[in-house]
Amino acid sequence: MEKYIINGGNKLYGSVKIQSAKNAVLPILAAAVLTDGKVKILNVPPISDVKNMVKILSCLGCEAVYEGQNILIDSSKADCFEIPSALAHELRSSVFLLGSVISRFHMAKIAYPGGCDIGLRPVDLHLTGLKRLGVQITEKNGYILCKCDKLCGNEIMLDCPSVGATENIMLAAVKAEGVTVIRNAAREPEIEDLQKFLNCIGAKVSGAGSGTVRIEGVNELHGCQYQPIPDRIEAGTFLIGAAMCGGEVSVENVCPENISSLIHKLRENGCKIHINGDKIVLENHRRLASVKSIETQPYPGFPTDLQAQATALCCICNGHSIITENLFETRFKYVPELRKMGADVTVIDRNAFVRGVEKFKGATVVAHDLRGGAALVLAALAAEGRSEVLDISHIDRGYGSFEYKLRNLGADIVRVTV
Repeated sequence: MEKYIINGGNKLYGSVKIQSAKNAVLPILAAAVLTDGKVKILNVPPISDVKNMVKILSCLGCEAVYEGQNILIDSSKADCFEIPSALAHELRSSVFLLGSVISRFHMAKIAYPGGCDIGLRPVDLHLTGLKRLGVQITEKNGYILCKCDKLCGNEIMLDCPSVGATENIMLAAVKAEGVTVIRNAAREPEIEDLQKFLNCIGAKVSGAGSGTVRIEGVNELHGCQYQPIPDRIEAGTFLIGAAMCGGEVSVENVCPENISSLIHKLRENGCKIHINGDKIVLENHRRLASVKSIETQPYPGFPTDLQAQATALCCICNGHSIITENLFETRFKYVPELRKMGADVTVIDRNAFVRGVEKFKGATVVAHDLRGGAALVLAALAAEGRSEVLDISHIDRGYGSFEYKLRNLGADIVRVTV
C-alpha cells in the first residue's frame, strides 16, 4: 500500500508534457492481437492499466516488451484464447480483447472485467454486437464464453453510444466476411484513433468520430509503428489543478479541440487560457467564480472522466454550482472525502449541489477510484496544511509519473510506502 503526503498551498508554474491517451492505448494494444506483424506503440504511459494489458497479451502468447517509453508487440505466436481471470478483474479494458481474440481464434473466454467501482457498466452491448456478427455466447460461473465458425459482417444498432461496445465491435469486424455498419456509435476521439491504427495495419474502417462506423472485412493485416493521440483527461486534470492552485502552467502535447468543453468551463470560471497549436497555457492568480452547472455527456460533451476534478474546483470557487453525472450512477463516491477537507457538497441522486468555500483544509482521505483519486490530490494541493491521500493504486491506473510531474510544477508531494 502506498500513499501521497501533500503539503498544500503552493502555486504551480512551468510546463508538463502529456503522454499517449490511456483510453486510446488500451484498445490499440488489444487490436495488436489481430495481426502477425510487429507493432510498435509510441510514448505509452507508465500506468498500471497498460502494464496489466501487457501481462494479458503475454498470457495469450504474444511477445510484448518495453523499449523505453514504447511497447513492441509480436502476436505471431499467440496461441491462447483465455484471458486470465485475475488480470481481467483488475482491468476493465480487458473486455476489448473479446473482439480481437474471437477474431483471431474464433473462440474466447474471459471473466467479467473489473476496474474502478463507479457504477454498473454492463457488457450487454458488447455481447449483443458480437452476436450480430455470428458469435455464440454463453455466460456461466462469472465467465463469458464465445465461439463461432466464422464472423460475418452485419448492421448493428447500439441502444446507446457506448465507447467500449463500439470499439469491441470494430475489433471483431475487421476480419469478418463482408461489411459491418455500427449505428449510434460513440464519437470519442479515442475511437477515431483506433480507426487510424486499424487502417495503419491494413484494415478498412471509416466513419469513426461520427455516429456511423463502417468496417469492410479484410483477410490480411500487417505491422506498423503508431503514435496514439495525447491523453485529454490527463491534460484536463493538470489544467484544473493549475486553476485550483493558481499560477501559470503550460500543458504541452495536447489536442485542444478534444477538451473544448472543459476549456469553455474554465474560461467561464475566469481562467486566462491561451492556445498555441498543441499547447494550452492556463493562468490564474485569484479565487475563481463558480460555473452554474456542469453536465457530463458523451463526446463532445463534458467528459465524465473530468467530472470529479471539476467538482473539486467548484468547491473552492465563489458561488454555487450543480454537477450532474449522466453516465455513471455511483461516480460521486469521492464526495465524502472532499467533505473531510471542508467541502460543502450535497449529493442527491445524480446531482451534486456545491456551495463554494474559501479553501480546502488538509486531511487524510482515501482514493476509491481513478478520477476521484485524482480530484483528491488536486484538492490537497490547493488546501491549507498537510494531507494524506491513501490507496493511490487507483490513481496509478491512469496517471503515469503523477507526483514527479506535479513536483516539477512546484507542488510539495511525495509517495510513501505504508
